Amino acid sequence: MFPLHSWPGLAVACLLAVVVAVAVTAVLALILRLIGRRRQWPELLIRHVRVPFRLFLVVIVLWIAVTVSMPPEVSTAWRNGIHHTFLILTIATGVWFAAAFVVFVADLGLARYRLDVPDNRYARRVRTQVLVLRRLTIVAAVVIGLGAVLLTFPALQAAGASLLASAGVIGIIAGVAAQSSLANLFAGIQLAFSDAIRIDDVVVVEQQWGTIEEITLTYVVVHVWDDRRLVLPSTYFTTKPFENWTRQHSELLGSIEFDLDWRVSTGGMRAELNRILATTDLWDHRTAVLQVTDAVGGWVRVRVLVTAKDAPTLFDLRCLVRERLIDWMQRYSPASLPRQRVELVEPAEPRERPTRARSEEEGRLFSGTPENEQRAQQFTDAIPIVRDGADDGEPGSDRGDGLMTSDEENR
Repeated sequence: MFPLHSWPGLAVACLLAVVVAVAVTAVLALILRLIGRRRQWPELLIRHVRVPFRLFLVVIVLWIAVTVSMPPEVSTAWRNGIHHTFLILTIATGVWFAAAFVVFVADLGLARYRLDVPDNRYARRVRTQVLVLRRLTIVAAVVIGLGAVLLTFPALQAAGASLLASAGVIGIIAGVAAQSSLANLFAGIQLAFSDAIRIDDVVVVEQQWGTIEEITLTYVVVHVWDDRRLVLPSTYFTTKPFENWTRQHSELLGSIEFDLDWRVSTGGMRAELNRILATTDLWDHRTAVLQVTDAVGGWVRVRVLVTAKDAPTLFDLRCLVRERLIDWMQRYSPASLPRQRVELVEPAEPRERPTRARSEEEGRLFSGTPENEQRAQQFTDAIPIVRDGADDGEPGSDRGDGLMTSDEENR
């Protein structure tokens, strides 16, 4: 046998520690698998925490073995360095094991709320909140672990007082520098608990239709209908309006519009609509309405309203109804198809254009024709005209009143 406090004894102790750690994890895994025959959570626990727990246990037993079997010729500085290294490894693997256990607990809770059921609004709400809380817990665990590792160094312990004294100034500077990041962080927490959006919600953002695929602390991923991913900051959903089609329930009402001729048979279209909906499982039997909503400008606007259980089904139903009604009009009601009417007007025969002199005479009132000149004399014969010099007694004046008619004046 090797002495315990020797290099061969240290190697044997380390080997035995690893064997013990592997054996303990194997026994625990066997016990959990036996329990897992009746329950599902042991298999989930093994899948999540097996590796971090095994490493955490190996570090612990190795630390104990090294401490017990350390040779006496090892200097104090090396002893302290080895113990410090094991302490850091223990903190790191412990944080990993704690984070893995948090993920296991979160997944165990989410397994109770399925998303593949028709009415899954509450399940989507719980899933969103649990995922955000899980991320917050993991981030907090990593930060605490990193702080614990840093505090194991004596130099950092001595500088702790000065760091705490300047924490206020550092906090202000960090807040100003990371204003947008902090805004997204708080917006992500607000989205998780405000119930504005949830995982698998159908939304319309930036004129794009899609579903909420992931909600993180700083951004939201929208799975667009054509398999693109739209990544938006969390503040987008707290500062801008958007459409949420499944906030209360997934059932939706959609419309199909046609611009048709005035000779359209709305009764025939309504009967065909009912026949179409009766032959498809896309319709949820809630609403089926055909109405004429407008009839101006040479067209008759016909609107069809139908309902479906969710947005994808409604899209397929609208396309189906539109296609079948167009086919029905082409086959059985061609008069309903839109037409543009043109009225042909024959030009009128041109009339004889009067001469210029004649048109000018017809435009006069007191000249140009005998009738106009006679009308002028009726207005000018009674106008008195005063001769110049009649008051001075000039010779040749044969009227004492000094008046004469306009005809005499003209002569």
